[in-house]
Amino acid sequence: MFKCNIKKQQNHGCAGLFNDPVHGHIELHPLLVKIIDTPQFQRLRNIKQLGGACFVFPGASHSRFEHSIGVGYLAGELAKVLKKRLSDDEKDLITDEDILCVEIAGLCHDLGHGPFSHLFDNMFLKAISSKKQHEAISTKMFDHMVEENGLMPLMKLYGLKKEDLIFIKKMINPKNKRPSQSEGRTKGKSFLFEIVSNELNDIDVDKFDYFARDCHYLGIQNNFDHRRFLMLAKLCEVDGEKHICTRDKEEHNVYNMFYTRYYLHRSVYQHRVNKSIELMIRDAFVKAQEMPVEGSNRMLRDVTDNMTTYTKLTDHVFEQILNSSSKKTGIKSAREILQRIISRDLYQCLGETLPVTLPEVFSVIIFCDQWCQMQH
Repeated sequence: MFKCNIKKQQNHGCAGLFNDPVHGHIELHPLLVKIIDTPQFQRLRNIKQLGGACFVFPGASHSRFEHSIGVGYLAGELAKVLKKRLSDDEKDLITDEDILCVEIAGLCHDLGHGPFSHLFDNMFLKAISSKKQHEAISTKMFDHMVEENGLMPLMKLYGLKKEDLIFIKKMINPKNKRPSQSEGRTKGKSFLFEIVSNELNDIDVDKFDYFARDCHYLGIQNNFDHRRFLMLAKLCEVDGEKHICTRDKEEHNVYNMFYTRYYLHRSVYQHRVNKSIELMIRDAFVKAQEMPVEGSNRMLRDVTDNMTTYTKLTDHVFEQILNSSSKKTGIKSAREILQRIISRDLYQCLGETLPVTLPEVFSVIIFCDQWCQMQH
């Protein structure tokens, strides 16, 4: 039986040992283990990482749960590497509390994802004229999780204060490329915002994990070596500010990262059959938007306003609609669309066109059912 050592018992918890299929055996801080063991985080077990891609690629059934654990781990590893490479007179630039906050932000960055991940906020919420994004919902869910599970006293035992929670939430949902002092850390520590969600150049541990994890489950070669990047990362001063940098000889590895991103979009995320299925799921959700979420009285379209209800919303809503016996027109129509997915009667692709102007990157695909709807 695994036992905590005395020091860890005195710190009010045990470090967690996880066997991850991508990163191997990883150890997480006791506070992260407490967060993982909350209903709000456990919910991510039932949110597929790649949305409707599981209907096209049989291996694409991994969840936001394991991805979030991976990001929390990598966020801590990068922060520790940066601290290790600081000179003696700079050691206080990254504190143990900073590292813990970065780990928590990485762990909780996807708490706000809805059913089938980006399908929910990028497609369904937009279709019903909601401007909410999963990053903003994640910060609301984080506050809800801390309050519902009484985590603040435990956080204080590990040296975290209220400004640290502000810092964590700003890392989850960064609105500006460079943070201000009011966002939980001084400007001199703005490089910490480049670890989880890098608004400056898009090189961050969130991508490190999902590139490696998605490729692993899809059976696709990942040419980007995130372990090597972590080994060679260090802080450098650029235009008077500290930034996370790497060696010039890492140029091609970084190129591979962006190429992997492009390849995954072209081959998987924007795959025409995948998009067909996701559009069908979106249309089904739109038609069933007045259906109450299972275990509550709140309708699907209003669920982001209440985190207690949102905690109950997972990919299971697909089966809830599919197996519903309701005779209401909207739910009946939604059920028929999902039955078409199961029987492989999918929207047919009419054509694909490349964008004419930047910043559009990927092609636009028009499907038969969409075209018919546009004509009416």
